Amino acid sequence: MTASGPFTCALDVRASLGECPLWADDERVLYWVDINAPSLNRFDPDSGQNTVMPMPSSIGSFCFREGGGFVVALRDGIWLADPRGELERKAAAAPYDPATYRFNDGRCDRQGRFVVGSMNERRDADGAALYRLGASFAQTGPTFALTRLFGGMTISNGLGWSPDGATMYHADTPARTVRAYDYDAGDALPANGRVFAQWHGETERPDGGAVDSAGNYWIAFYRGGKVLQISPRGETIAEHAVPAMCPTMCAFGGADLRMLYVTTARQMREAEELARLPQSGGIFAMRVDVPGLPEPRFRG
Repeated sequence: MTASGPFTCALDVRASLGECPLWADDERVLYWVDINAPSLNRFDPDSGQNTVMPMPSSIGSFCFREGGGFVVALRDGIWLADPRGELERKAAAAPYDPATYRFNDGRCDRQGRFVVGSMNERRDADGAALYRLGASFAQTGPTFALTRLFGGMTISNGLGWSPDGATMYHADTPARTVRAYDYDAGDALPANGRVFAQWHGETERPDGGAVDSAGNYWIAFYRGGKVLQISPRGETIAEHAVPAMCPTMCAFGGADLRMLYVTTARQMREAEELARLPQSGGIFAMRVDVPGLPEPRFRG
């Protein structure tokens, strides 16, 4: 498979640390976050309008809720928010020291549970971990439980699932490695972790990913200025340059889910680089041949 066009800038927003793009198929808009200028954003590609919903602290990621609104992973814990981005209830406290750690990459699994990882902002120890937020229901309303899946990483990233939900992909960015895991539909932990893809170059740092309907895994390379498309067998199919050195995460959108969106960052970049790539921090888009999959929603 080959992509049908290069990346172009869909929103020249110049975010400090744009992340976590997710397509809302019912609204036909792209939601995304800026971690450093903490906000959840709603971008309408048809009108070009971007609506900012400020957050009280760093927002690493979010997901949609089945009943409307969002689950947002903030520095101090995981919260439920209404459709306007107003916080309603803390579902789980942060399972780490927020002076050193924060939540990072996260998304829903095919069973409607929010899986989210943490990161060590000092990058001096592999104390980050991956967690799963689930909901149970009673007459008094939902209750939430945060389960630790595994640890031993510095920056949790690259979450994605195969179309049948049986394989989970996960990256530890500084290790330059994406691993695949058997993923049980029940409450079992991810199992049989194995290296899916690995790199060794200084700028080959896998960040956020997405999986298309054919099972191909797309991964953005922070500081690498590119997005790779990888087959389910771990073979690189194509490499696509992005007009920014720090692409962060991919998402499929558009009416036919054949528009690949990529968020980027401009934090801590040299003036020369920003002069050469002035749209760094923007959201870029490219038409692809194989569509993505609808984004699962949190059941709770």
